Amino acid sequence: MLARPRLYRTLLLFAFVATTHGGRAQTLQPETARSLQSTPSPSATPAQEEETIIPTFETQKLARTYILDVPAPRGQITDRNGVPLAQNKLSYNLAINFPTPLDFSDAQAISFVREKIDQAEKLIGRPIKIPDDAILRHYRNRGILPFEITPNLSKPEYEEVKDMKAPMVVRPIYVRTYPNGKVGGQIVGYTGKTGRNLDGVIDNHETLWPETEGREGLEQTFNEMLAGKHGEYKLTFDKDGRKTSEKLIAPPVPGNNVVTTLDLHLQELAEKALEAKAKRGAIVIVDPNNGDILAMASWPTYDPNVFIPSISAEKFKALQDNPDIPLLPRAFRSSYPPGSTFKVAVGIAALESGTVRAEDTYECVPSIDIGNLTFHNWKKDNRGALNFVEALTESCDTWFYQVGIKTGAEPIIDWALKLGFGEKCGIPLRGEVEGRVPNDQYMKATHGRKLLNGDIANLSIGQGDMLVTPLQMAQAMAIVANGGTFYQTRLVQQVQTLNNEIVTAYQVRAKKTLDCSLSTMDQVRTGLIEVVNGAGGTAHQASLDNVEVAGKTGTAQWGPKNKERTAAWFSGFLPADKPQYAFAALYEGDVGSKVHGGSTAGPMIADIFKEIYKGQKANGRRKREPQRGEVRRAEPVEEDESN
Repeated sequence: MLARPRLYRTLLLFAFVATTHGGRAQTLQPETARSLQSTPSPSATPAQEEETIIPTFETQKLARTYILDVPAPRGQITDRNGVPLAQNKLSYNLAINFPTPLDFSDAQAISFVREKIDQAEKLIGRPIKIPDDAILRHYRNRGILPFEITPNLSKPEYEEVKDMKAPMVVRPIYVRTYPNGKVGGQIVGYTGKTGRNLDGVIDNHETLWPETEGREGLEQTFNEMLAGKHGEYKLTFDKDGRKTSEKLIAPPVPGNNVVTTLDLHLQELAEKALEAKAKRGAIVIVDPNNGDILAMASWPTYDPNVFIPSISAEKFKALQDNPDIPLLPRAFRSSYPPGSTFKVAVGIAALESGTVRAEDTYECVPSIDIGNLTFHNWKKDNRGALNFVEALTESCDTWFYQVGIKTGAEPIIDWALKLGFGEKCGIPLRGEVEGRVPNDQYMKATHGRKLLNGDIANLSIGQGDMLVTPLQMAQAMAIVANGGTFYQTRLVQQVQTLNNEIVTAYQVRAKKTLDCSLSTMDQVRTGLIEVVNGAGGTAHQASLDNVEVAGKTGTAQWGPKNKERTAAWFSGFLPADKPQYAFAALYEGDVGSKVHGGSTAGPMIADIFKEIYKGQKANGRRKREPQRGEVRRAEPVEEDESN
C-alpha cells in the first residue's frame, strides 16, 4: 500500500491543479486526501506500508497493474480583462474503500457497505439510497476503486464527514463553475458528462471519474483546447490481489484558457437593462475601431450552473418548454425585420448611386399609392418637403418609399450586403443565422415573382422579407461609426496556456473598406445625431447629458397574420464625434403589443451608457440648431412608427 504522505502529495497535486488553474488556489486539508487509498489489512504495520512502495513488487510475474487516466482540469474562459467566466472548483464525493484482496462474499460486501452507509446517513442527516445490485456490480468488477455513495456533498455535509476514518474517504474532484451565474451564460455555454458512472470491468486507461465536455457556447466550440491532456495513475497488486502501490506516473496537463473580447461589466449592464425593460430581447455592443464584441446579451437567459454536474430531466424540460425560450441566444441565433434602422443602408445606396443629393427634397406625405396598394407614413400629417437628413431624423416612410423605388433594388441590396447583412458574422458559436436580404432569386423561389415596386417600398423601410440579427445590426453600425472599415467581428482574442503562452491568436482584421464617399458618411452621421438630439428626432429617450449619441430607431412587425409580433430597435454609436461603442438594442414584443424603438429599445441603451459615462464631463456636445423649415417640427415627438 502507498504511504499516506506520498498519496497526500499526489492528491494535493490533483486538487491544486483543479483549483488554481486560472483562479485562486484552494488548499486541501490533509484529512481529505485519501481519495484512492484502500483500507489496509488488519495486519499491516507502518513499516510494511512503506515497504510496499518498493518497485520490486511491480516486477513480479504474477503482479497485476492498472494504468488509469486522470482527467485534466478544463481551462478557463475569461473576459478581455482576465475576469473568469468559466473556471473550476473542488467538489467532494463520499466513498467507501474495500479492503484488498477482494475476498468478500456477496453478503459480506453488502453488509460492509450498508454499515458504512448507516454511519454516513447519521452524519449528513439524509437517506442514501443505493440498491444491493449496484454494490455487488462495483465490488465484482471494480472493487479496487472507491465506491462512491454520495456525490457532490454540500458544504455542511462535507464538514460532517470530512473526519470519517478509513474505509470511508472524501474524494476531491474538480467540477465546472460559472462565477457570474446568468451573465454571459448563452455565450459561455455549459458542460455535461461524457457518460454515466462506469460499473463494468476495469479497462486500462479508463478515467478515474467521468469526464465533461462542452455542450453549448464557447465550451462546445473550444472543447478540445479547454479539455487538456489526461494524466496517468498506476495501481499495482501482488499475486494474492493485495494492493502494493499506487502513484501518479504522469500528471494531467491542464486545458488552455480562452480569452474573449467581452467586457464583463458591459455584459452585466446589458443584461440588467434587458431584465428591467424587456420580457424578451437582445443587446449587442461592438468596438467600432476593431470589431471586438464587448457585450452580446439576450433575454431571457439561463444560469449554466444548473447544468453542473448534471441537470435533471424535469429542469431541462422546463427550460425547453418555457414560452420565452431562455435557451435561445437571440443576439445571433434569431433574426428580425430591421424596420427603420435599415433606412441607413437605403440612404447610403441612394446617395452613393447619385439618385439623391444632400440638398434634394421629397414630400413627406401621409401616404402614397404604389400599384394598387396604399403605403402610409407612420405620421398622419403632411410633413412637407424634406432632405435626407431631415427624412432620416423624422423617419419619414413615404420619403423612403419614393427614394427607394427611384434608387432601385440592386443598389439597396448591394449596400446592404456591403454592410454585412445577409451573411453570418463568423463568430465561433454554433447556430448563428445569416438573416436575409431578399433579391429576385429569393422572391421567385418564395413568391413566384421578382421584386416589384411594392416590395422595394417595403424593403426601403426594413419590412417585407428582410431579416437581420442584432449582431449584424451592431456590426453595420460599427462600419458607419468608423467611416467605412468593415472589421471581422471578433469574440475571442486568443487561446493561451496556464503559463500565458499563446496557442492561437485571433488578430484584428479589416475585411474590406467600403467605397463610400466622405460626404455620404457625413450625411448619415449628421442624420443619426439628429435622430437622438434634434428637435424632430425619434430617439430623445436615448440621449445622454454628457455624451452625444448617434442612432436610429425602428419598429417592425413580423409573423403570421393575427399573430404578428413587434420588433422595436435602436441602433447607433457613441460618442458621436469619436465613436468608442457601436450598438444594437432589440425589444421583442408580445403578439398584438404596441411598442416602439424610441420608447422601448432606446432607454435600454441610455441605462447602459449612463453608467459607463457616469461622472464624466460633457464631451463637447454641440447645441442642435434648427435646420431649414424645422420650426414646424419643434414640438416634442412621441414616436409611433409602424415601420
